[in-house]
Amino acid sequence: MASDTIAGTPRADAEISGLDALEIAGRKKTTTRAATIWASTWPKLAALAIAIGTWQAVVWAGFWPPYSLPGPAAVGQELLRQVSGPQLWEGMATTLRRAALGYIFSVGVGLLLGLAVARSRVLRAAIGSMITALQTMPSIAWFPLAILLFELSEKAIFFVVVLGAAPSIANGVISGVDYVPPLLLRAGRNLGARGLNLYRYVIAPAALPAIVAGLKQGWAFSWRSLMAGELIVVGISQTSLGAQLTYSRELSDAPWLLSTMIVILVVGLVVDAAFGVADRTIRRRWGVLDQAGQ
Repeated sequence: MASDTIAGTPRADAEISGLDALEIAGRKKTTTRAATIWASTWPKLAALAIAIGTWQAVVWAGFWPPYSLPGPAAVGQELLRQVSGPQLWEGMATTLRRAALGYIFSVGVGLLLGLAVARSRVLRAAIGSMITALQTMPSIAWFPLAILLFELSEKAIFFVVVLGAAPSIANGVISGVDYVPPLLLRAGRNLGARGLNLYRYVIAPAALPAIVAGLKQGWAFSWRSLMAGELIVVGISQTSLGAQLTYSRELSDAPWLLSTMIVILVVGLVVDAAFGVADRTIRRRWGVLDQAGQ
């Protein structure tokens, strides 16, 4: 009888059933790296094919003349021409520099403001609802004030980008801190964590998923604000993606306009993919990522 109860014997393996059997079966399934990459790639390729096909169908339908809405082939040729020249890369460098500076500053402001409001009842009562109101305010509404304060300059764009992104990041921090279980806080204090150490070793790790979500949303707001600013503030000598959109519209160059829009979309997809990697890493460390379904 004793030998029948030893783990690893044929008798013990035969008695494994229910959820344990399902879990073990899931672990035994192995997939190659190529299969994993293909599983995550083919839906994107299918969506791209559907979008291009729909675009071409609309062009064939003739709702708009070709000079207003060119087909994918014409825009693709223009995109290749832009990629092979310096103008697109110079504009992208300018836009990404503005985006990086504005976003980094917004992250600093949003994190500090969010932590202060989350841990202070006085600040929460005073400006908690104001942060949400600022987040819901359209970024384009800030540009008249920004132009009055800073004229048509880099500072005007920077001002609007920060106001667009910082409230979203602050709200993400506030939400994350609010949902930290009180049991973790008491355990941290009992272990000697006080002040900054409590934030570093207890609050920040527990609130990290919500903070990352706020950072992602803040990037989306900052990117939208930046594009709006570059469309309006075109008097600056440096070229940018937004300025190229304006120039192509004024010249009625639809292939150039659409190719620039595609570049802006691709930049957004790349940043979203980076946030996706960070999110999966955090969920894996938290043990809430389904290894078989990733």
